[in-house]
Amino acid sequence: MSTRTDDAAAPDAVPGRLILLTTSHRVAPGLLSWPAWQVLRSADLVVCPDPAHPQLPYLREAGVSVEHAAPSGRDLVGLTGGGRTVVVIPPGDGDPALTDELARLAGSGRVRMPELELLPASYDLPGGRLLDLVQVMDRIRRECPWTSTRDAEGLVKYLIEEAYELVEAIEEGDREAYREELGDVLLQVVLHARIAQDDADEPFSIDDVAGGLVDKLIHRHPHVFGTETAATPEEVHEHWQRTKAQEKRRESVTEGVPLNQPALALAAKLASRARGAGLPLPREDGDAVGDRLLALAARAQGEGVDPEAALRAAARAYRGVLREAEERA
Repeated sequence: MSTRTDDAAAPDAVPGRLILLTTSHRVAPGLLSWPAWQVLRSADLVVCPDPAHPQLPYLREAGVSVEHAAPSGRDLVGLTGGGRTVVVIPPGDGDPALTDELARLAGSGRVRMPELELLPASYDLPGGRLLDLVQVMDRIRRECPWTSTRDAEGLVKYLIEEAYELVEAIEEGDREAYREELGDVLLQVVLHARIAQDDADEPFSIDDVAGGLVDKLIHRHPHVFGTETAATPEEVHEHWQRTKAQEKRRESVTEGVPLNQPALALAAKLASRARGAGLPLPREDGDAVGDRLLALAARAQGEGVDPEAALRAAARAYRGVLREAEERA
């Protein structure tokens, strides 16, 4: 490998092209863009400092010759002399030292620089960072003394706490907290799926969870993925309820309603099921406090109001009243 770096002699002093070809580890190796394959096939020299780079077997199969070397930025500039094109395939996490050196050389004004180009050869698909999350969680589950000993039952309280913190962020309109709390809930989902993967009798993975969800969404949206039509939210809801009923084959409208959810949410859910099936709703003339609360929750549900959210909003307002009263006192 020639490493001429002087700027005196011609024709080697004629600047060429230096291309940094970046790839994503979240995309299967070998799935490169057409411009990337064109550059790789036409380049005068392809250099990859990482002999274990996942792209190398596919480049060899395609007849692209790659030199395993780690030349400096100055050496690479010299290799482009005479109008040559040099392609560098950095490691998957990039090569900040190389890019910094090239930037210093270009800014020095003392080196005749080639045409520099950053060419993404593969791009992350939407959701690509979820693959990183799965890999990170897998390692934590294997190597962390705390996480490696957890079970699903012991994590339930954290799942509930994170869900409530997410609800609070949404209702308070805090966008930064909203994003963070979504991540915390997602963490719980991925962690529970990773724990389930270790089950000796009935294991399943995050892919099983996602696959089942995809199938369910497609089946319950025939107006999107099938031949049915729905022009209004009400028609969508009707499709959803009908397909759910076909899937579950429930004998009672109360089946599938978790009884350990907050009381107002439970009351509203039962009222929603009853209203949809044309069954009796609770009356507001009961004497017991519980009966009156049940009827009030059913009334709120019928008016399109979430009784849990409404009571939380009222409680927050009342908290403000109490604080004002304390300040005056």
